Amino acid sequence: MERLDYVLNKIVSLDLAVQKRELYQLKNQKVVFTNGCFDILHPGHVTYLAKAASLGNKLIVGLNSDASVRSLNKADNRPINSESARALVVAALGFVDLVVIFNDSTPESLIHYLRPDVLSKGGDYDAHEMNPSVKSFIVGSDFVKSYGGIVQTIDLVEGYSTTSIIQKMK
Repeated sequence: MERLDYVLNKIVSLDLAVQKRELYQLKNQKVVFTNGCFDILHPGHVTYLAKAASLGNKLIVGLNSDASVRSLNKADNRPINSESARALVVAALGFVDLVVIFNDSTPESLIHYLRPDVLSKGGDYDAHEMNPSVKSFIVGSDFVKSYGGIVQTIDLVEGYSTTSIIQKMK
């Protein structure tokens, strides 16, 4: 198999992700799930994803679709890169096992389908926040905790953000 095919095969539909999740479960592999836009991949993203991957055996990344990014009220020009471009770059990371593009504004339904052992988000979120109306609440955390899963935050790398990169480019 060509290396590019290997990377492209990591970008999967929700149905295939659920099938692969079931296989991972049969093999007693701990599945970590995280999500994001990952618009302009930078060292903060790479560090975060690597640390998330180290929380288990398999890392599944939910990637916001272009429409989903726009629904988040980011800047008018976002996303900078298309969902297919962003998915390819994230899938190219060796520690990412699957990438699933989702259209909703949150990954809630994706989390319900995949039932990860660990739900991970950056340190700007709070694993203990229980109020969904608070910005630091981790979507899906209550569901993951309900079946004994773990919700884990990872410290952000200071000095890196897509917004700051865009501002520097201007």
